[in-house]
Amino acid sequence: MNIHIKNGRVIDPANACDAVKDVYIANGQIQSVGEKPAGFVAQQSIDASNKWVLPGFVDLNASLREPGYEHKATIQSETKAAVSAGYTSICCLPDTQPVLDTPSVVQLILDKAALAGSAKVLPLGALTVGLQGKALSEMYALKKAGCVAVSQAPNNTIDNQILRRALQYASTHDLLVILKPEDISIKDDGCIHDGSVSSKLGLSGIPVSAETVAIAQMIELAEETGARIHLTGVSSARAVTMIARAQATNDAISADVHAYQLSLTEFDVGTFDANYHTSPPLRSVEDRDALVAGVAKGILSVSSGHRPHEAEAKQAPFPATEPGISSLETVLPLMLTLVDEGILDLSQMVSRLTDGPSVTLGLATGRLSEGAPADLCIVDPDKTWLVDEEHWFSQGINTPYLGHQMKGKVTHTLVNGHLVFEE
Repeated sequence: MNIHIKNGRVIDPANACDAVKDVYIANGQIQSVGEKPAGFVAQQSIDASNKWVLPGFVDLNASLREPGYEHKATIQSETKAAVSAGYTSICCLPDTQPVLDTPSVVQLILDKAALAGSAKVLPLGALTVGLQGKALSEMYALKKAGCVAVSQAPNNTIDNQILRRALQYASTHDLLVILKPEDISIKDDGCIHDGSVSSKLGLSGIPVSAETVAIAQMIELAEETGARIHLTGVSSARAVTMIARAQATNDAISADVHAYQLSLTEFDVGTFDANYHTSPPLRSVEDRDALVAGVAKGILSVSSGHRPHEAEAKQAPFPATEPGISSLETVLPLMLTLVDEGILDLSQMVSRLTDGPSVTLGLATGRLSEGAPADLCIVDPDKTWLVDEEHWFSQGINTPYLGHQMKGKVTHTLVNGHLVFEE
């Protein structure tokens, strides 16, 4: 279908564009931004007056739960949640059952995503068989089957000798490796940040060193093997410093932070609300501020860290609950809050959600270039909405923002030129 999006403010950092322009779409691709192509006849028009037209968001870190954990979420429910939030491509972590470590599971996920007809699902193959951290997976076969990268996340149960061999293998086949920087032995049985709040509540803490020791090892092994690595879900000021230093000499190292880590801190855990139980944990105010600065400087891109759960997963004493937030649908308003506060400018915000992750993955998405896939969203930046079950698309409603008023709402999302969401 030929689609004409008119009168919108087009914000496309990859092409240095921020102006009111029309967008013309045909054959699933961007035909033009600005001038009407010769002979173009629109079959559908969308008036984006007083709205923003942005490249579709790309998520580097989401658990879709299916196959195996459909009681938590399904590919259909979570890709619908994704497009309602402006995401057109989402990386699916390999923590499924069976684990995403064979081409047959890759194909199953791709088939389910195609049937759902919402966001594109980009499978992340398991780095090791069963995510057990012992035997290497057939990474090249996973790449040929459609995996955009391999990953040991959301856990890091792997010793350094196995990781070194895995990075050598991945480097040979030019595969990006996505890792969660966490030393399991230092983390031990901790459930929140090791600080004043953990002491006050009597809960076991997770020190920052659980993250930084892992980062130091991962960076060193990447340097030695020549592998491309992406550190996902970093949470501390020290981590930002270490990553910035590594990036100064090695452009094959990238990283992201979960959006809610730019807003919440350890003090939010004070009520024992298990919806604040996250992994990595919510850290100090100083850590949060350093993460925001890292995003502003381009050291970090932004991921959702989406972990949908059934209600029972959060209904136990805090340490016994499952960590994670259902977070796709709150990323945009949380980021817009930083823009409204003058901490990020609009171009920085859009870039960290679009072309930043796309460059990391080596994709042609995240930009509105002529000939690029017509993956985009339209945002009403002034629209307010209530986080409640009526306005929620994810199957998991485990969010600490339930009952909160949010500002900024996606009104339309297009994937490959198809209108897959309209408010």
